[in-house]
Amino acid sequence: MASLFFALILVGVGVLLLYARKSRVGSVSAGGQLNQANVGKIAGMAAPLFFVLAIVVLAFGSFVTIDPGEVGVQVFFGDVQNDVLESGFHAINPMINIVRMDQRTQAYTMSAKTNEGQIKGDDAIQVLSQDGLTLTLEVTVQYHLSPASAPKVYNSIGLDYVEKVVRPEIRSALRDAAVNYLATDLYASRRDDYTGLVKSKLLAAFKTRGIVLENVLLRDILLPEKVRTAIDEKIAAEQESQKMQYVLQRERQEADRKRVEAGGISDAQKIIAGSLTNQYLQYNYITTLKELVNSKNSTFVITPFDSKLTPMLNVNPNK
Repeated sequence: MASLFFALILVGVGVLLLYARKSRVGSVSAGGQLNQANVGKIAGMAAPLFFVLAIVVLAFGSFVTIDPGEVGVQVFFGDVQNDVLESGFHAINPMINIVRMDQRTQAYTMSAKTNEGQIKGDDAIQVLSQDGLTLTLEVTVQYHLSPASAPKVYNSIGLDYVEKVVRPEIRSALRDAAVNYLATDLYASRRDDYTGLVKSKLLAAFKTRGIVLENVLLRDILLPEKVRTAIDEKIAAEQESQKMQYVLQRERQEADRKRVEAGGISDAQKIIAGSLTNQYLQYNYITTLKELVNSKNSTFVITPFDSKLTPMLNVNPNK
């Protein structure tokens, strides 16, 4: 649009020069009257130059290049057009104004740390849990502008849609979701569930505003020191309980193994006892005595006796 106005100015100057040449209007100096013919000649030479410059400016204004990661919103005398210009080279109506909007991934961070995030200073958000405790959250939300919805966003919200939509919706979703969880759950076991609930709320809120949610990153949860100490002690106690359950289970398995082993030994002894007859014992007794008598290490062999076995005394003749 600016190029069109500049071209019109150049055309106007050219028209004035042509008129000056035609009328040969001069000015009067202190020494007398100027040569009107020279003035008309200069005006006649300059006028075409202004017309050429106007054409060049108008030609350049009829083309536009949209950079990568941007979309161009076309505005025709205050009327926002529905067609968007993607990145690349385009021929346009020189009377249309192009508004560039970023469609790359953007990250909105709320942090308690200084100079981290869009708001300088402590921008962490405080929420209330289901049990009434105040938690301080540090979060980063990744999103991008929907290219097809860029005209709608520019027309209904403006270029400052981050301050008007993104930030308020993030804060609202974090607070609305926190009341469904206990502080201990958010700090320990159900952190992912909370992040998922926040993400679902933001998806619905952003969708109607032409913004696409990519991810929600819950960076940190800050608790009061006493509450944090109590939670850490509870977690440590739960871990110790799980350890003891493991030890008890291992001991039960070892006891079962020993019972099985004892049962096997008992069964083997029963089988052996059932096969030990008197005749077999006498035979084994005599065989063992014979081996002892013939052994080089034995000099005297004294054997017990009963009603069926006579005492035996032997001296090894080799000794």
